[in-house]
Parts: sequence; structure tokens; C-alpha cells
Amino acid sequence: MEEQSKNKISEEEKQLHGKPSRRKGGLITMPFIFANEMCEKMAVVGFHSNMISYLTTQLHLPLTQAANTLTNFAGTSSLTPLLGAFIADSFAGRFWTITFASIIYQIGMTLLTISAIIPTLRPPPCKGEEVCVVADTAQLSVLYIALLLGAIGSGGIRPCVVAFGADQFDESNPEQTTKPWNYFNWFYFIMGAAVLVAVTVLVYIQDNVGWGVGLGIPTLAMFLSVIAFVGGFRLYRHLHPSGSPFTRLIQVAVAAFHKRKLSMVSDHTLLYFNDEIDAPISLDGILTHTKHMSFLDKAAIRTEQDNIKPGQIPNPWRLSTVHRVEELKSVIRMGPIGASGIILITAYAQQGTFSLQQAKTMNRHLTKSFQIPAGSMSVFTTVAMLCTIVFYDRIFVKIARKFTGLERGITFLHRMGIGFVISFIATLVAGFVEIKRKQVALEHGLLDKPHTVIPISFMWLIPQYSLHGIAEAFMSIGHLEFFYDQAPESMRSTAMALFWMAISIGNYASSLLVTLVHKFSAKPDGSNWLPDNNLNQGRLEYFYWLITLLQAINFVYYLWCAKIYTYKPVQVHHSKEVNSPVSGELQLSKKR
Repeated sequence: MEEQSKNKISEEEKQLHGKPSRRKGGLITMPFIFANEMCEKMAVVGFHSNMISYLTTQLHLPLTQAANTLTNFAGTSSLTPLLGAFIADSFAGRFWTITFASIIYQIGMTLLTISAIIPTLRPPPCKGEEVCVVADTAQLSVLYIALLLGAIGSGGIRPCVVAFGADQFDESNPEQTTKPWNYFNWFYFIMGAAVLVAVTVLVYIQDNVGWGVGLGIPTLAMFLSVIAFVGGFRLYRHLHPSGSPFTRLIQVAVAAFHKRKLSMVSDHTLLYFNDEIDAPISLDGILTHTKHMSFLDKAAIRTEQDNIKPGQIPNPWRLSTVHRVEELKSVIRMGPIGASGIILITAYAQQGTFSLQQAKTMNRHLTKSFQIPAGSMSVFTTVAMLCTIVFYDRIFVKIARKFTGLERGITFLHRMGIGFVISFIATLVAGFVEIKRKQVALEHGLLDKPHTVIPISFMWLIPQYSLHGIAEAFMSIGHLEFFYDQAPESMRSTAMALFWMAISIGNYASSLLVTLVHKFSAKPDGSNWLPDNNLNQGRLEYFYWLITLLQAINFVYYLWCAKIYTYKPVQVHHSKEVNSPVSGELQLSKKR
């Protein structure tokens, strides 16, 4: 049966007459996947980055209703990846999940683009001082259906496209020189480049040319992304799903609970191993036994009640293999480190809110006739991130490799740690920049004039924006590597969904923190750290330093988690000591 599972990949690698062809996957698939990601990300960001303007200026929705509409859409989009990951890992596979989800997203984008072109699908333009006509129920229905289709589509794309690309690199193949960690760097680079185009070119077109063209371009880009992705079908390495991973995890927990009163065996080799039934979910290798969380090992203790007969598959609700027990252990071990990335997203989120408000009060002119829009300040973050990725992949890894001996330069845990430190510095610096901004406002008597531009250059903000970009290149990509590498191979789409969910939670945590600070920093005289109307009268620097303190606490927590973390132990199939349940553990642990 193990041989059959391996053939699930090799079947597609044979020609019709039975002659073997080239191995599937590898670098040849990257143009298709990267073209898909470039077009898809440009479409998604171009579609939504300026959507608040479309809702308020074209559909004439009140600001609060428009904001709530987008917030609800974002919340739904953060939940659907879990459903998409479940479908991909359980029965559909990543390729078909991405394909059908992209088509659904395409339909949603097309629907909204048509509504921006056809006058009857939106309210008439405002006339002079007359009250603007708000979109009616039918027109809003078109909007809500389009956004719902977008949320469903993103649920299938987000958790699968990164994992599917990494699947194309078989680390057990000695002929393959490109590794998944290279892929993650360049995938993030392509994604960042697409975002850069979207927040500059597409937003400019939407604001200055028209919404029909501004939404039509990302819609066309999405269509091209689907064509590019499907075009590489015959070249891809397809890893077939092997049933619901969530069911297997629950089965282990139930079996361990049933046998909770049993005494643990003295030798773990007496536990239940069965490579044959685990073959479909262990193409990369069998997970070997670890001594942690030994209470779960009881799920693999064989008893007379299990009544195992030769060649018979046991009841998985009563008896689990060591591999399946270790799958559950791996998921549990990932939780604390995965959660540590939430606070970094909380810090990063301030760029689109308070840092942007700072920029609005500063001199943003590059020449007498041209000034940078405050909303385009994120360009500095993206450019810094792209430059750091190139530096990391081409220079940093080669230097670090000489000291560590690791092919990837440093482990992904070290990479995440560096990102945490840089993010800490970014918010620390942001606080001092705010003090400087208010000092200049005081010197020119502008503290009580919130709408007057303060004679201080926007370039004072570049360090904090750039540091956040550098931090993202270290932390976010390391976080992505961690989820993919350490998740059980049958749950990699689910792991990617958890990565996106951590980002969502970080944004929600930012909203909660702002609400709490605004509430508890309010004083009877009306002063507040985060005032509603005049940032010059606030204490934004205190808020930045509060986030800095939270990041320092989080970093200590992360160091503790990283210190006690046990890497996923895998015994590769080609190992010479394949019969030993622990033969591959040390070998693969050193690779991290």
C-alpha cells in the first residue's frame, strides 16, 4: 500500500505508452505559479485597497456603513480559508481548490466591475449641494453578492497557493537543488511586487481615470491568473488528499481518552506502528516517536480489546498509529509559536491608521507641484521588504551558511526572532518621531490646528515604515516557512490557513487595543492618548511605546517557546535504517 501511495504522484509522470517522463514539479512550474500569484495579488489588492472610496463616492454610502461593510467582508474572508483548507486537504486537493476558488473570485470581480460600468447598477452622481442618493436595495445586493463571492474565492486561494507551490519541490530528490525556503523568499517577493503595482498604478487609475477601468484591469488580471495557473497542469507535482485530517486528530484524542487509565509501555517500540495504512499520509516520510505529551501515546497502546487480526485495519477510534499520534503532537506544538506572530501584525497594522494620520499632517512635497499621497506611504514598507528579501536570499544566506553550516543559512525560528527585534525597534523609533513632529508643531503654534500642514518633512516617517518592511521580510516569511515545514504533510493547506488567521487576529487585536487605550486614557478635561479630532493634542508616542512594551514581552515569550520547541521528527523513506522507528530523527532535526 505504501508503494501505491507513492505511485499517486508517479502515475502522472508516465506517458500514455508507459514510458517514464521527466519528474513533475521543480523550477519549470514556477513561471505558472508566480504568474498566477502576481496577477491574483495585483487583482485582490487593486480591487480592495481603494474600495472605501468606491463605496462612499460611487454608491454614496455613509462612512460608517462603508467601513462596516468592508470590515464584515474582511472578517468573513479570514474565516473562509479554514473551510478552503479543509476541502483541499480532505478530498479536492490543492490544484482543484485553487482553480475553482479563482473562478468564483473572478465571477465576483466581474459582477462588481459591471456594476461600475452600467449606470443603472449604481445611484446617480451627486448634484451640487443636493443630498446624494444612496444606493438602493437592488444595487447593494449586487455589491454584497460580489463581496461574498470574493470572500468564498479567497478562502480557497489563500491557504492553498503557497503550499501548492512549495509542494513542487521534493526535498527527498537529491537532483533537486532549489529548496522550499528559496521558494518562500521569491513567492513573497512576487507578492510584494504585485502589491506595489496595485497601490500605486491601479489606485491612481481608479482615482483619476475611472472606476470602470480601475476595476476592469484587476478583473482582467484575475482572469489571466487563472489561465496561467491551469496552463501548467501537466507540469505540476500533484499530492493527492487522503481524507479529513481533522477526523484523524479527533480519533487520536478519543482513543487516548478511552485508554487514559492504562499504564504507559516501558519501550515506545511496543506502540502500534503500521507504515502500510499510514502510507497515503506520509509520502515525505513517517513521523517518529517523541517523548513529549506522552498521555497521547496511550492512543497507540495495543490491547486485547483492539482485536487486531493480520491484514486487518484497526478501529481508528480505539487504536491509532504512532505517526497519527505525532501528527496531533505536531499541531499542538505549533500553536504557541504560531500565536507569537499576532502581536507583530498588531504593530504593523498601525501603518495604515495612525502613521498615515501622522503623514497627513506633514509636508509631503517632493517638488513644488507634486506631493506623495498619505495613503502611498506604504510604498516605503513594500520597497524595504523587497530589497531585504533580495539581500537575504542572495547575500545573507551565503554568509550565515559559513558560520552555521545550515544550507538555509539560519533556521526559520532564528529568522522570526530577528524580525521580532526589528519590529520592536520600528515602534520604538515611531514614538520618538511623533515627539519630534509635535515639537515642530509647538514651535510654529500649530498644536490647535489639526488641519494645517506642519513644516516637517514626511521623510521623518520613512525609517519606521522601512523597518516594518524589513521586519516583515524576516518575520512573516519565517512564520510562513514554520507553518509549512512543521505541519503534518497532510495538513499543509490547513497550516497556511492558520498563518492567514494569525494575521487576521493581529488586525482584530489592533482594533481592540486602540479601543481600550482610547477608553482608559481619556481624562475629564477631554485629553486622550488617541484623540478623535486633533492628533497634535494626543499622546500617540505613548501608544507606540505601549506596543513596544507588548512586543518586548512577546519576544521573551517567543524565546521561551523556541527554546523548548521540538522539531517535527521525520524518518524519510529512502533512509537505510528504515525499519528503525527513530532512525531519521536526528538527521532531519539537524537540517533546521
